[in-house]
Amino acid sequence: MKDKLKECIEWLRGKGVTYADCRYIRKENEAIRVSDSVVDSLSRNIDVGVGMRVLANGCWGFAATAILTPAELMKTANQALQVAKASAVTKHDPVVLAEQEPFVDFYQSPCVRDPFAVSTDEKIGLLVKVTDVLKKAKKIKSAEAAMNFFKTSKLFLSSEGADIEQEIVESGAGYHAVAFDGKEAQTRSYPNSQGGDFATRGWEFVEEMQLLNHAERVREEAVALLQAAPCPDEVTTIIICGAQMALQVHESCGHPIELDRVLGTEISFAGGSFLSLDKLGKLKYGSDIVNINADATIPGALGSFGYDDEGVKAQRTPIVERGLFVGYLTGRDTAPVIKQRSNGAMRADGWNRIPIIRMTNINLEPGEWTLANLIADTERGIFMDFNKSWSIDDKRLNFQFGVECAWEIKNGKLGQMYKNATYTGITPEFWNSCDAICNRDHWRVWGVANCGKGEPMQSMHVAHGTAPARFRNVKVGVSK
Repeated sequence: MKDKLKECIEWLRGKGVTYADCRYIRKENEAIRVSDSVVDSLSRNIDVGVGMRVLANGCWGFAATAILTPAELMKTANQALQVAKASAVTKHDPVVLAEQEPFVDFYQSPCVRDPFAVSTDEKIGLLVKVTDVLKKAKKIKSAEAAMNFFKTSKLFLSSEGADIEQEIVESGAGYHAVAFDGKEAQTRSYPNSQGGDFATRGWEFVEEMQLLNHAERVREEAVALLQAAPCPDEVTTIIICGAQMALQVHESCGHPIELDRVLGTEISFAGGSFLSLDKLGKLKYGSDIVNINADATIPGALGSFGYDDEGVKAQRTPIVERGLFVGYLTGRDTAPVIKQRSNGAMRADGWNRIPIIRMTNINLEPGEWTLANLIADTERGIFMDFNKSWSIDDKRLNFQFGVECAWEIKNGKLGQMYKNATYTGITPEFWNSCDAICNRDHWRVWGVANCGKGEPMQSMHVAHGTAPARFRNVKVGVSK
């Protein structure tokens, strides 16, 4: 395959293109879902193909194929070239690429036990046992558990001389129980809502979750929520758990720093960003304890890799330093706008999609508190746990989040359980109200396997390192 793609690159060079690259991708996926102790779905798919980008006459062209014969690959290269030439007819400003060293390398994600080598019976057996435990209460009306595994092989070649191979294994699992009393339904999840947790690791990651050990607690909390008091409607102090903080970072920090949103190229579908270029280095994004980075080098994190889909090496980039907004996520064709080089954020979710700016691991750096001390230091407030719903405007400015479960904090102790709790805010005001973050012992990288962006839609795997954090003067209430 490498020789075939090199021939395409050489042919495009001969046509005088400014730049060209080829991405060969082979992706294997296994998905298992068990509902109420019965296998609901089981699938295993393999997807193979090649995508080609060409920069000619100042414009991009892209084409892809799943037919990997030399003739078809050459035909695809020519198609990408013709798309670039046709696009040039209506161009405004020519595409300018940031300089980039052409790497020759091989990268492999950490994996102790290949999840695809684990028997289907073992996987299904664990999921069935989990749902068996979840269903041991009359008011639990449904229980669902799932696992997903991915194995991706990539080959990247460019006209600049890049030659990069990557092997990435991803694993994830999770479950939830729904309790119903004839009037309302309540849900509890583990290890997180929205499908569970994911990492670029093997079966050992699923084993470390200890899925079965938490099922009884999840079941009892789901039932208890039916009788819980509604969340009060007030302005108060809140402590947000690490898992919910991951979604908070994702929606109000990760998406607005994507430079293509800022420049308007994603605005028709994904929206724009309140972080306009004039705010770089000037906006007080959060309080002095708020430090956020984009780091694709964290071993085992879902947003980690060796190189992005432009051949840019994975790296760590400061986003917010002591509350000051200092960085965007960029690609080679956007970084020149802010007079920088790409920080390696260009990725595609498959061979037939063009790379766009995507989050890597967007992390809120830990603080100094233990969770016990943070709760003890809070005279009055609410502890928010696991996401249930969210809404945020297309500039990523005004938001509302609902959580599965909440608890009253009174005189430094957790009190009664609340249901249907929500909190709202305006992004910079909210982050400037952050006055405490838990320490490294509470910090965990949460994988998000369903981040959507682009037209056609691309679903990307990203992650967020977070710990519980406290925010003052936040509007809370009850979801209707």
